[in-house]
Amino acid sequence: MDAPGSMIARLFDRASGETMIAIAGIPCSTVMNAADVERIIEAVEDELAAFIPPVALKSYA
Repeated sequence: MDAPGSMIARLFDRASGETMIAIAGIPCSTVMNAADVERIIEAVEDELAAFIPPVALKSYA
């Protein structure tokens, strides 16, 4: 959690230790029901679906 009512989800590249994507401000609480957890998972999946890895960006240059 990054604040009492929100958290940050990060995807790390294990090889480099670099953060590939970070999603901040995901609403949460210390006790969540299944629907809350499902919304968090969907938010992360949506961000991952829209993610373009840095290597792919180099091909646009």
